[in-house]
Amino acid sequence: MRRRHFIMLLGGAAAMWPLVARAQEPGRIYRLGYLYLSPRNAPLTAAFFDAVKLDGFIDGQNLVVDDHGFGLRVDELADHASAIVKANVDLIVAAGDPTVRAAQQATKTIPILAIADDMVRSGFVASLAEPGGNTTGISIFSTELDGKRQEMLLEAVPGIRHLAALADTNGTLPQQLQALQEAAHARGVDLSIYRVAKADEIAGAIDAAKSSGATALNVLASAMLYANRQIILPRVAALGLPAIYQFPSMAEEGGLMGYGPNLERIYRDIFARQLAKLLRGAKPADIPVEQPSKFELAINLKTAKALGLTIPETFLVRADEVTILFCCGA
Repeated sequence: MRRRHFIMLLGGAAAMWPLVARAQEPGRIYRLGYLYLSPRNAPLTAAFFDAVKLDGFIDGQNLVVDDHGFGLRVDELADHASAIVKANVDLIVAAGDPTVRAAQQATKTIPILAIADDMVRSGFVASLAEPGGNTTGISIFSTELDGKRQEMLLEAVPGIRHLAALADTNGTLPQQLQALQEAAHARGVDLSIYRVAKADEIAGAIDAAKSSGATALNVLASAMLYANRQIILPRVAALGLPAIYQFPSMAEEGGLMGYGPNLERIYRDIFARQLAKLLRGAKPADIPVEQPSKFELAINLKTAKALGLTIPETFLVRADEVTILFCCGA
């Protein structure tokens, strides 16, 4: 029922686009189709459209956004991608491996602006410098940082002997999980990996991790897991598990630690610039895929206190020296 409902809503939105165009001042109306597992994020949206506005593209005026493309389930992506292609949007915006894959399967001609963990490894582009095809965007390499996060968690919470990792089967490759296993073993730590493919499996996996005797959790990089952080954060807190996440903003939302690129900065400084180029007629194949150059560590000391943890001073000092952001919850 839900799938039919959102397709009907999209059809209604597409039917309204010509009416919107007639209501605007003379000039072209650009239509953006979206494929997002996360609900529409107000801070990211504001940063993105404020930056795009500087290039003359104004949401609600000459820019029409597909609001029904946010908060989709993985099993809804193919249908929604097909629907926005049939609606003849000017550009598709996709975030996360499953969404980019669905967009590419739906069209080989409509430009796709994507943000994914590793655009080359996933086969979305030929190379960073020369993407080829109809896709460009940002490669955030979050999965490459999963091992770094594991090391940080072991340093911040001394004495861990049994660690758990929450992995999304839609994006994390077996060889990446094997590398995490080997790194943990080298430090004398047992690592249990709990794999999930959809939202309704997350809570049970976290419960299983706790029941197994794991005393900390590494939530691996994943668009699906990020989209469901409102399931993960309170569950982890209720079980008293110290955890690290892929973005610093997740510490600001109550997680113990987050390490990775600043999403708001990425959307404002890179994604918006790429969107403007595409809307002006540049070909995705001619726009290099970019990468974040700065990574931030956020530590929520309020959460640490609630967990009964004292973060070692040596870790705090080192973190302050090597990261851009050092955040302590009030």
